[in-house]
Amino acid sequence: MDMKTTPLPEKIAGLRVNGQRLWDSLMELAQIGATAKGGVCRLTLTDLDKQGRDLVSRWAREAGMTITIDKIGNGFLRRPGRNNSLPPVMTGSHIDTQPTGGKFDGNYGVLAGIEVVRTLNDAGIETEAPIEVAWWTNEEGSRFVPVMMGSGVFAKAFTLDHAYAATDTEGKTVKGELERIGYIGDEEPGDHPIGSYFETHIEQGPVLEDNAKTIGVVTGVLGIRWYDCVVTGMEAHAGPTPMALRKDALQVAARLMQEVVACAHRHPPHGRGTVGMVNVHPNSRNVIPGRVKFSIDLRNASDALCDAMDADIRSVAAKLSAESGLPIEITPVSAYPAQPFHADCVEAVGRAAEKLGYSHMQAVSGAGHDAVYMARLAPAGMIFIPCKDGISHNEIEDAKPEHIEAGCNVLLHAMLERAGVVRD
Repeated sequence: MDMKTTPLPEKIAGLRVNGQRLWDSLMELAQIGATAKGGVCRLTLTDLDKQGRDLVSRWAREAGMTITIDKIGNGFLRRPGRNNSLPPVMTGSHIDTQPTGGKFDGNYGVLAGIEVVRTLNDAGIETEAPIEVAWWTNEEGSRFVPVMMGSGVFAKAFTLDHAYAATDTEGKTVKGELERIGYIGDEEPGDHPIGSYFETHIEQGPVLEDNAKTIGVVTGVLGIRWYDCVVTGMEAHAGPTPMALRKDALQVAARLMQEVVACAHRHPPHGRGTVGMVNVHPNSRNVIPGRVKFSIDLRNASDALCDAMDADIRSVAAKLSAESGLPIEITPVSAYPAQPFHADCVEAVGRAAEKLGYSHMQAVSGAGHDAVYMARLAPAGMIFIPCKDGISHNEIEDAKPEHIEAGCNVLLHAMLERAGVVRD
C-alpha cells in the first residue's frame, strides 16, 4: 500500500486539533520546574525531568497508548494501527530544558504528538500504520554532553557506553541518573522501527515572524564548521612603538573577524558566520596585543557550501597574513554535516499547510534537533512555527496559541498522509 498517495477520506479534510487542550497541556507541563521569570528549568535526568516524564506518560496511557523505554531513556508512546506490522509514523522531540529555558522548546513537539493522538481518538479515526510519539533523552546537552544524546545513541552516532559514562559537574553519570529516576529501559537503542518522522518546533529564530508566516516548511538543517583561529604578533609598549613598526595581532584579527561575517554574505541565502569568543593576550591597556585567539562558526545549507565557505575564509586569512607578515593559524574544532530532509515529508508538510490555509514558506533550521539523527534512519521532516522576536533558550521564550494550534494541525494532516486512514 502506497501511504504517500492514498487519498484521505472527505471527513479527514475538516479535522482539527483542540488548540485549547494542547495549550493547557503545555502550561501544565511548564509548571514542573517553573522559574520566577516565567520560564522552565527542568534539566535532563533530574527529579523534575522524572516528574515531566511521568506526566507525559500518564497522558499517553489516558489516550490509550502503550509505552516502551529503551536503554538510554528514550520513550516511545504508541497508538496502534490496523496493520501493526507496518513501521510507525512517528513524531516527537524532547522535554528537558536549558537552565533558563522556555515553555515551548522541545515540549511543544512532544505534546503536539499527544494532541494528534487525542484528536484521532475523539474522531474515532483508525490509521493504517501505527502512530508513535517519542521523547528523546538529553537533547539540550546542558547537564550532560553530547547534545541530542538519546537520538544520537539511537542513530548509532555514538555508543551507549559513551553516553552512559558522561558526567555532570557533580560527577554523576548518565547511567546512574537514568537508574535513579527509573527511566532506563530494556530495549536496545535503534531497535525501534520508524517508518517516517516529523518534528514540530518553534523556529528559535526570527525569520517566520519577520516574513509574517505561520508555518515554516523545513527543508533541512544547516551544516556547521567550528574553528579556532590564532593570529600571532608581538607584544610591545603602546607608547614608544610607532604605528608603522607594530606587529598588532588584534588589528589583523579584527579584519579577519569582519571577513567571517562577509564570508556568510558571500554565500547566501543561508550562509552564517559568527565570531563568538575572543581571547586577547596579554589583554593589557598599554600593551600592543601579541596574540589573539578567537572562534569561527560557519554554517550553510549543504556540505558543498560549507566547503566553499571554508575555502573562502582560508583564502582571506592567507591574504591577510601575507599583507601583515603575521602568522594566522585556523584549526578545525568540529564539524556537523548538513542534513536535508526527505522530499516526501517536506512536501507532506507543505501540502498540509496549503490545504489548511496557513501562510507558509520554506525554511532551514540553523540549530540542531533530534530530527537530524532521525533523518539518517527514515524519511523525516520538520514543521516550524514563529516564536516571539525569535527568542529561545530564554525564560521569555513565547509563542502565540493560534500558531501552536496551526503547527499541530499541520502535523496531524502530514502524519495522516503518511500513515493512511482506514475507511469505514
